[in-house]
Amino acid sequence: MSIVWLDDDLWFPPPELALREPNGLLCAGGDLSLERLRLAYGSGIFPWYEDGQPLLWWSPDPRCLIDRSHLHVSRSLKKWLRKHIDALEIRIDTQFEDVVKACAAPRHYSDGTWITAEMQSAYLQLHRAGIAHSFELWRGHQLVGGLYGVSLGRSFFGESMFSSETNASKLVFAWMVLQLSQWSFLQIDCQLPNAHLMRLGAFTQPRAHFLTILKKSIAEPDWHAWTPTLGLEAILTHHDQPENSDILRHA
Repeated sequence: MSIVWLDDDLWFPPPELALREPNGLLCAGGDLSLERLRLAYGSGIFPWYEDGQPLLWWSPDPRCLIDRSHLHVSRSLKKWLRKHIDALEIRIDTQFEDVVKACAAPRHYSDGTWITAEMQSAYLQLHRAGIAHSFELWRGHQLVGGLYGVSLGRSFFGESMFSSETNASKLVFAWMVLQLSQWSFLQIDCQLPNAHLMRLGAFTQPRAHFLTILKKSIAEPDWHAWTPTLGLEAILTHHDQPENSDILRHA
């Protein structure tokens, strides 16, 4: 099966046409305009490519998700948080561009990044339109961890996270899940599974299930009050649910 190439018109092929390997590659080309990105996320599709590659679009099956009922907060993380909580503060959207730049910085295991300059510019445009948001952990005046993603209706699509000190990205991730759950988000998309996400409680669902909930969630009004209503104490009071819990699963 040959790859589908997009043109200047605003469209995507159905996600069901994505190749299962590698990782749900659906099509290539197009652009990173606000309108195309909104259509992509609303269709269960996201961009992912590196410098020197064409613009690639993906819709993996299965899809990696997280919700409050599956979130795992380790004892060691809670112990660390109790020790440092008075020095930490959680914020939303105060330094979106800095969070994206930190996520794009080279990691110890890789010199490259998929968050190219073009991608950074595109997500900054989404942020200015009220579609992309950053969750941030601060120690005094220093940004020490964060993540960013896209919000449509009551679905949030996590893109990337960073940490400049121990446990910072884990705390931001856990707090994000609890805060979005309190705001009645129907699903939190992690796109592709990895060992780090699975240790935090992420799980996989068939793409068809993900798309069903996505259609329901984007019919809801966009969430506009991006002001924290939970403190970091919510992480300390969170209790892992039994493995067979169905608290926030949606049929």
